Amino acid sequence: MEKTPMAMRKHVAIFGDTNVGKSTLFNKLLGQEAAIVSDVSGTTTDPVTKAMELIPYGPIALIDTAGLGDKSVLGEQREAKTLEIIKRTDLILYVQDVSCENVLNPRPIDKNIPTIFVFTKCDLANAKMLNSASAKYPDSVLIFDYNEKSMDSLRNKMVEELTKQERDDETLIGKLLPKDSSLVLVCPIDSEAPKGRLIQPQVQLIRDCLDHNMKAYVTNEITLADALEDLKRVDLVVTDSQAFKTVDKIVPKEIKLTSFSMLLAYQKGNFRQLLDGASAIDKLSADSKVLVLEGCTHNTSHEDIGKVKIPALIKNYLGGETPEYEFYTGYNLPGSFSDYDLIIQCGMCMVNKKEVVSRLKEAEEASVPVTNYGIALAKLNGILDRACEIFAEED
Repeated sequence: MEKTPMAMRKHVAIFGDTNVGKSTLFNKLLGQEAAIVSDVSGTTTDPVTKAMELIPYGPIALIDTAGLGDKSVLGEQREAKTLEIIKRTDLILYVQDVSCENVLNPRPIDKNIPTIFVFTKCDLANAKMLNSASAKYPDSVLIFDYNEKSMDSLRNKMVEELTKQERDDETLIGKLLPKDSSLVLVCPIDSEAPKGRLIQPQVQLIRDCLDHNMKAYVTNEITLADALEDLKRVDLVVTDSQAFKTVDKIVPKEIKLTSFSMLLAYQKGNFRQLLDGASAIDKLSADSKVLVLEGCTHNTSHEDIGKVKIPALIKNYLGGETPEYEFYTGYNLPGSFSDYDLIIQCGMCMVNKKEVVSRLKEAEEASVPVTNYGIALAKLNGILDRACEIFAEED
């Protein structure tokens, strides 16, 4: 993992009407020409996301969006895509041309998301315009020809607002175990494992152990028994959820056991909501409809966890009954969650915390139970209580 993954970065999105200078601002913040800039209204057609370092805060994801109020043929579709970005946005930069007539009456975005109002083209405005904008939005940032002084003011304001928020790179394990703890990480090598590298949750946990002065020992399910014999003390075994059944038989009952996916559920969302959601598996039938959400896109194999393994285990658990399944990947979601009896999502290692929280809230408002792969697999293998033991003190 050469750089901080997008999912662990705060997402800062630039919103505003068409042709107010959003893409120019995006490029200036990045320090590169990443977005096309022109005087033609509606030049930006799709959201563009780039990783950047915001000094002294740290890594963030910066998003340029298509303009609001686009009157072109595809304007409505572009605006819909823009508004989807809200679900993953931690901080809004609302950009307005200070000379526009509606400058003091911006379109509502989301009052629950911290917002910095940014007024562009201030070098072309008169004193009355500038005073009016500053009076209504005293914490706003005025941009004069995108000069360094203006851009530094904006960067400082972004750092100030982001520092107030909980960080998305919050620990996976640091709140669950003390320093000097010993962990064994079980990383199976099957057809789903990427050749020559570990997957992101595995790498993330290894780094988290190093950050919290813990010892991490890496093995697979074949050499796990020997590894446990070699070690004098093991405080926790963390496995890929797909290997739960095998690993549970190998690890002595006095040693705590959980999965990478369950640690992600604890870090990124409402763990209690996901845990309670697993009980909905008991109520499934052939008439039920289950939504399966994958955070990333990949080729499906005969060992695919979401499309093959979990449905097979649920069928066995229900005595042969097979619910109807629908599958969505990435940020592509159905129009409503209310049509489903259960939502099962992956660990969401490729999706930022704000998006995960937004989805959980939407499911809760629709009264639809939701769980994740790790919790579901622990339940289906009859070891949910054991897999949750490490979280008991934090619950």
